[in-house]
Amino acid sequence: MSLAASPIRFPDTSSRPVMTRRAWWLVVLNVLIPGSVQVLAGDRKLGRFGLGATLVLWALVVVAIVVSILWPTVLYTLASTTITLWLAALVLLFYAVLWVVLTLDTLRLIRLVKTAPKARGWLAVLSIGVVGLLAGGSVWGSYLAITTSGFLSSVFVAGPSEPPVDGKYNILLLGGDAGPDREGMRPDSMSVVSIDAETGQAVMIGLPRDLEDVPFPADSPLAAVYPEGYGAIDGCEVDVCLLNSIYTEVELKSPEMYPNAVAEGSEPGIEGMRDAAEGITGLTIQYYVLIDMYGFESLIDALGGVDINVETRIPIGGDENNDGVDGWIEPGQQHLTGYYALWYGRARYGVAGGDYERMARQRILQEAVLRQFTPANVLTKFQDVANAGADVVKTDVPQGMLGYFVNLALKTKELPITNVELVPANGVDPMDPDWDYIRSLIEPAVYPPTPEPTEGEG
Repeated sequence: MSLAASPIRFPDTSSRPVMTRRAWWLVVLNVLIPGSVQVLAGDRKLGRFGLGATLVLWALVVVAIVVSILWPTVLYTLASTTITLWLAALVLLFYAVLWVVLTLDTLRLIRLVKTAPKARGWLAVLSIGVVGLLAGGSVWGSYLAITTSGFLSSVFVAGPSEPPVDGKYNILLLGGDAGPDREGMRPDSMSVVSIDAETGQAVMIGLPRDLEDVPFPADSPLAAVYPEGYGAIDGCEVDVCLLNSIYTEVELKSPEMYPNAVAEGSEPGIEGMRDAAEGITGLTIQYYVLIDMYGFESLIDALGGVDINVETRIPIGGDENNDGVDGWIEPGQQHLTGYYALWYGRARYGVAGGDYERMARQRILQEAVLRQFTPANVLTKFQDVANAGADVVKTDVPQGMLGYFVNLALKTKELPITNVELVPANGVDPMDPDWDYIRSLIEPAVYPPTPEPTEGEG
């Protein structure tokens, strides 16, 4: 067929059946291969540009799929880099504009008035509906990329990465108990998570806040002040010399001990707690994560609440005699909003087990929140989650390590977490801790012995 006889470029405009069939072909081609319509029936220069852009987009999608399968860490790293996110936002905006231009030009080329009257509405609706989905999705994706970039920049620092130590990444988790009824912030929940750098296997070590005589590594500035342990000889600079008092003392009384803390994305009090955690566990701790437990309420609300099987009746407010209680969280399977989840993890008065039972509840709450962090849940509520997360989380994990840790976290979610609680039920006396015994609990959990081969194996 000669070009002049092509019903696509040179149709018989007097024939409604021909123009209607041509219109449907052009609309479908515009949906499947943007730019092809202009190459066949319109401005070939615009068509070649649109077609080239379409092929580039397909190539990028194929490359992303291949990389996600073969080298997922690379993809996660790119997706968590500010420059990449801004570039992605600009690219998505470009495609949104391009699809609108190509679709409007397609509607011009099909000459609706020459098509069958019954087909005109469907042709217009399909064209506009598809471009609305494509362009709208691109604009939303661009917005998501920009918001993500802002969130990551506000939470994560720009700094060098730390290598694993003996194959492990050890992270100090601190739950800061700030709130309208509390003056200042103090770490009320402390644990160390040790993660195998290859398999993602995680061990969570719970540190009671009332540990006494806490030791420090030899190179810690606190070791020079408290060589026999925190407050062991002549007391300390605050009212009580417990583990969680170290943050308060260093932050308020001796911040000069850690002059580089703020510049490195931390705080003097947090660095004091890091040294204490290293002294207790014998592990090198590369990073910390501080979660504001009061702000945690907004994060849980942003995620739509959490589902928890409440084992005992939990008071909201009140004292050890349950005076002044504002309400109760009843036993059973409960869907908790942020307010009730905060009290579930925070309450210690009027509950059997006191601080140690509360430690267990906080672990349950942490695991419940992790379950809520599914891609679908986070994406559908991303703006609220990002706003809440920026107010809740403080960390010195560098942004450049996010891709690696995201990939590692996906492995961790597939494996059972080993818990080591340093509590009396496990033989730990917080008032007179046996540090060698404590480390004997931690060592085999973090570095489980390799099973010896049985006879016949080799």
